[in-house]
Amino acid sequence: MSHRVRMTEDNQVATVTLTRADKRNALDLEMIRAIVDAGETLAARRDIRAVVLAGDGPAFSAGLDLAAMPEIAQFAMQGGVFLERTHGHANLFQAAAMVWSELPQPVIAAVHGYAFGGAFQIMLGADLRIAAPDTRFSIMEGRWGIIPDMGGMALMRRLARGDVIRKLTYTAEEFQAAQALDWGFVTELSNTPFDRAQELARTIAQKSPDAVRAAKALIRDTELMGVKDTLIAESRAQEALMGQPNQMEAVVAGMQKRAPKFTD
Repeated sequence: MSHRVRMTEDNQVATVTLTRADKRNALDLEMIRAIVDAGETLAARRDIRAVVLAGDGPAFSAGLDLAAMPEIAQFAMQGGVFLERTHGHANLFQAAAMVWSELPQPVIAAVHGYAFGGAFQIMLGADLRIAAPDTRFSIMEGRWGIIPDMGGMALMRRLARGDVIRKLTYTAEEFQAAQALDWGFVTELSNTPFDRAQELARTIAQKSPDAVRAAKALIRDTELMGVKDTLIAESRAQEALMGQPNQMEAVVAGMQKRAPKFTD
């Protein structure tokens, strides 16, 4: 891992931490690349069952590093970088958020201090977002004459009403954790978001990894799907799980009142 990101593992839970605390974990080009690399590395890990995404120091992330803006702008202007699909459906900047949405494992973001701009979009890529009550948020791109372009438009509409997205995008105003919870951007509030995220990750890691991965894919892929196609996708996912070793182990362990022993 880059010195911008630290990855640790414990009991099949990976913790990915932004480690530029002296800069409030502000996003420069190196950190964006490191975040994408971390996600892509974990995507190939069958032995990792859940992921916690967090930030060192006083904040999750202040968003784009203004000092790095010239470097990022120069990179972005090199022959269609924005339109080039370098990471599946995404460009590099979009992948920093979308990699967590597309990761096979559930991702839980532990958010404190603030999550502005690009950091807000990265947070939205997680399956669950646990925030400290005093956390501040902003879709800050409007302040700099740009739009949220790190997957925010794909991710926000899954969580919040269109008028809320419009207001926050047009105004770039800050909002508090209680509002983020009410609008759907945050899953729950906790005085100790990192500890709560770890607790949830450990709980998920004890469940059948086949079922958890299938559930994440099903929920993600059917969020904007019609009823007919959703029912078919649900049936396909269930058919693929039924009778497989981990599914049978879940049943037997439940009947025997013991902890299941799943294989990855």
